[in-house]
Parts: sequence; structure tokens; C-alpha cells
Amino acid sequence: MTSSLLRPRVTIAAACVALMALATGCRRRSIPASTNDSIGAADNSPATTPPVPLPSPNAKLEDERNTMSVFDAAAPATVFVTQKQIVRDWAMRPLEVPAGTGSGFVWDKQGHIVTNFHVVDTGGAQGAYAVTLYDQKTYEARLVGGEPHKDIAVLKIDAPESELIPIRLPPKGMQVQVGQKTLAIGNPFGLDHTLTTGVVSATGREVGGYGGVSIRGMIQTDASINPGNSGGPLLDSSGQLIGMNTMIFSKSGTSAGIGFAVPENTIQRIVPQLIKNGHVERAGLGVQLLPDGYAKRAHVQGVIVASVQPGSPADQAGLKGLTQTPMGDLVIGDVIVGIDDHGVKDYDDLYNALDSYKVGDTVKVKLRRGKDTVVVEMKLAEVG
Repeated sequence: MTSSLLRPRVTIAAACVALMALATGCRRRSIPASTNDSIGAADNSPATTPPVPLPSPNAKLEDERNTMSVFDAAAPATVFVTQKQIVRDWAMRPLEVPAGTGSGFVWDKQGHIVTNFHVVDTGGAQGAYAVTLYDQKTYEARLVGGEPHKDIAVLKIDAPESELIPIRLPPKGMQVQVGQKTLAIGNPFGLDHTLTTGVVSATGREVGGYGGVSIRGMIQTDASINPGNSGGPLLDSSGQLIGMNTMIFSKSGTSAGIGFAVPENTIQRIVPQLIKNGHVERAGLGVQLLPDGYAKRAHVQGVIVASVQPGSPADQAGLKGLTQTPMGDLVIGDVIVGIDDHGVKDYDDLYNALDSYKVGDTVKVKLRRGKDTVVVEMKLAEVG
């Protein structure tokens, strides 16, 4: 009885051993052997990735195609601006030497070129300008006008209309949104027509401007902006102008991913005035103001009126400037602390508050007169 029960177990065990041996043999036969390896040795050679087939020339991502299309359309509208200053050699002969470079863009078929004011500012020295178009033709340029407080300037070249391709402007009222694509074209470090891309990082930024007051409403982008990009266009994915590359935030002087651009709505407001008049039509009150330092020393918050121009809106509204006592002491008259809903703590606040109005607009001016607060209404006039 016992032997009959054990017999099947022996048979099954033997079968398992045989199957294992067979499987081991199959695995060993599947391992390729070389002249230096014995059969059955482990394969320690590194795994290789199969080669990726090259895409066809037309196999571009949608974003790539958009970027290339925007560059193809906008690059011909982007120009290279060179500032030249007149110096004299040892024999007192006048010589033109390069004093600065930047970028710009074609505004219209009449040859107006828009760039940053700091690109063309000569600091009072005698200077000249040259503009190089996309086809590498260079034309002498003259300064039409500039607005340093917004860092905007307009040059004029005499080039055939066929060579001038104006930048594409968006419809008025277009809103720039954080996260939308940005493309910057310019000539950084003198490298011709360079493209960088990024997004709108923020809107409504306030940064110190070239003209001594802050520029508000600036666009912040992470598209790389380097020296030489100043004055070049910042575009959206439709190839429309959304700003003018103006400055970077950097401790090293090179792009750190924080660049700022003057918004297109400011450009569209300022440039036509510069073309027409050579200057910006600025609405004002008709007063002379004391520098902010005097207000700080007097522990006064606001802008102190130094004097009132006769016949000005301020004069008609009864504003009072500084007066002098018989002993020679100065007495503060009116201090401007608000324009409509805009609070005014210093000249920068006052300038930017008035910047949102035009000549002929009526505003309510909030004044501190002694211990009293007075509100007067006046119609703004053009000031120099």
C-alpha cells in the first residue's frame, strides 16, 4: 500500500526536475555568446535607446509655427538705431563717433521710427542718428520729438515707402493678460534681429522712468531683454504690438528674466502727438511747484505750490503760493494732496494723476490750506 502511494510522488518530482532543466537550457540558448563569454554568463552590456526618426520639414509644433510666422511678419518692421555724437580730434576737426545703439520699429509709411528716448538722448551734446532697416540699408535720421517721462522718442528717415513695413498695431482697448505669449525682437549686443519668447509675467507695474518720474502701467515679461533690445517691439501671438522693450531688472546688467515694456496704449497716445507737435500736449494746473525735498523737510505730505501763473486755471480757482513775512520767513500757502480720486503724496503722484487727463478736462483739486482741507474745481490747460 505504501509503495503504491509513493510511486506517483516520485514520478511528479522527476517530471518537475526535467521541466526545470529544459527551461534552463532554453534560457541559456537564448543568451548570445561571444568569443570572450562562456555560455550562460550574464549580459551586462548597457541598453541602447533606438534612434528617433527625424521629423519631416513640415512637422512643426503649432507654437513653433506661430513663433516663426510672427517673426517673419514683424522682423521687417524692426530697425537698428545708432546714435552718433560729434567730437573733435586734436586738430579740432569734427568727427562722428558711435555713442549708443538700440532698436526701434517702423510706425508708418512716412518714415517715422519709434524707439526709447534714452536710446537717442545725447545729454545736450551735438548728435546725429542712423537707422538700419531689415534689408541692411542705412538712412540718416532726425529727431522729431521725445517724451522722456514715458521714455518714448520718434525719429524720421527719408526712405522709399516700398522699404517701410509698419508694425502691426492692435485695436484700441485691447487688454493684455498675464500668461499670454510674448515675443521680443531687437538687436541685443548689436546682434542683428534677435528673437526671444516668453509670457506676460505681470501688468500694471510701476518702475522708475528715464525722465525722473515713475512710468506706471508697465508690462513685465520674462522674454529675455538685453542691452540693445531697448526700443524694440514686444508682440503677442498675433504679431500685434503690445509694448516697447524698455528696461530690465538686473544687478549684473544682463537679462534676469524680468523685463519691462512701455504698454502700447501709452505709445499710441504719445507718438501721434510727437509726430504732430514735436512734443506731448500735457494738461496742467498752471502752478510752479517746490521739489519734494522741501516738503519732506517741512514734514508736509503733498506737493507745495510755490507760485501761481497769472491767468492760469489755478489762478482763476484761487490757489495760493508761498508768501514771505516782513521778517523774510516763507509761509506755505496751498499743498496739493489729491486730484479727483487720485491721492497725491509727491510730485510723482501728481504727474501721473494729471497724465490720465487731457487739456480741457475738469478736475477737482484737493488742497491742504493751513489746517483746513479745500476742494476746488478747475479746467485743465496745456502746460509746457
